[in-house]
Amino acid sequence: MEQKKNYALPIAVMFALFFMIAFVTNFAGSMGVIVKNQFQASNALSQLGSLANFIAYACMGIPAGVILKRKGYKFTSLAAVTVGFIGVGIQFLSGYVESFMVYVLGAFVAGFSMCMLNIVVNPMLNTLGGGGARGNQLLQLGGSCNSIGGTIAPILLGYLIGGSMDQAKVGDAAPAMIIAMAIFALAFVIIAMTKIPEPHMETAEEKAARLNGKQTKDKYGPMSFRHFVMGAIAIFFYVGIEVGIPNIANLYMSDLTWVGPAVAGTVVGSYWFLMMCGRLIGGAIGAKVTSKAMLTTVSALCIILILALMFTPESVKVTVPFINTEVPMSMLFMLLCGLCTSVMWGSIFNLAAEGLGKYTPAASGIFMALVCGGGILPFIQGVVADKVGFIGSYWVIIIALAYLLFYAVIGSKNVNKDIPTE
Repeated sequence: MEQKKNYALPIAVMFALFFMIAFVTNFAGSMGVIVKNQFQASNALSQLGSLANFIAYACMGIPAGVILKRKGYKFTSLAAVTVGFIGVGIQFLSGYVESFMVYVLGAFVAGFSMCMLNIVVNPMLNTLGGGGARGNQLLQLGGSCNSIGGTIAPILLGYLIGGSMDQAKVGDAAPAMIIAMAIFALAFVIIAMTKIPEPHMETAEEKAARLNGKQTKDKYGPMSFRHFVMGAIAIFFYVGIEVGIPNIANLYMSDLTWVGPAVAGTVVGSYWFLMMCGRLIGGAIGAKVTSKAMLTTVSALCIILILALMFTPESVKVTVPFINTEVPMSMLFMLLCGLCTSVMWGSIFNLAAEGLGKYTPAASGIFMALVCGGGILPFIQGVVADKVGFIGSYWVIIIALAYLLFYAVIGSKNVNKDIPTE
């Protein structure tokens, strides 16, 4: 009973950090509409801010894992929100200097922060839940907070741009950037005042051995586990799927004169809202349904929905009730994909981290490096969209989803249980 009381506040702080990750990340992705207009960028280059944001994961993933091991969760969290404040601040300034490269630099710096925050929140929630089904449940609930931030970002940005893509400027997004900086500043204060458990930080003996050059090198590591290696690849594809589906849909709808960026932003925000709903459902049933069953089901269903999106004619329209505007019916299938992608992250992380024990911090760092797929896959999808059109580019998503289905059914089995993890 005492343990639950002690862990309630740390869990709440982790949920708050989950919110920040999605708000800043989805903000970078939604900026593609502005970038395409103001800087006359192609569909591929419009995703450069998102690419820079996620490439930072490849650069910072493993170093952040080392920082987490040596300095602990609290220090890493404080450093992350500080870097995030600076990154968003640079993006804010880009609106005044009207420089695309300054904006990209800001997105890159903000990406370092998002990587470090992910390094903290995922293993922390999994650990506080004791791993297994309970750990998966906390990850799904934390993901719901993530989805709230993801829902707000594109809707807010679409509102700030207005109804015409032709007039969109980076400066229009300034209020959203100020909100993001305020969130980081508030989070710094809350984290600084919160006592956070440090279950994976190196001991005094380990630190002394490292400083004296007497640290024993373990012949094993997270890469020794086949299910983790395949899970890291699954994370690469998953984040690309999660980001690519709404980002390209946003460009597609904004390009339609009878839809426009304001409506497109609201529809894309609804995708993230459905992700939140899915994660709440996942959190409710996470202790009863295995991660393998969950990932298998949603991967297969998402493939079906993307195929429906691709083969539904643009002329078939549907009215979105809460905005009373017609959009292509294919975008309805895009929205429903949010229910599927909602529980994928927690399921993959739970499956891949199961049985790693002391290798969990290092594994989390590798995971975060592979999150760069969230920038690389949408960029590739943008390149394909420039060649064959927005809808044809969703074949990239189909291929990635096929791998997730393979991982859920076959690749997630731990075949290295003989490796000591204590």
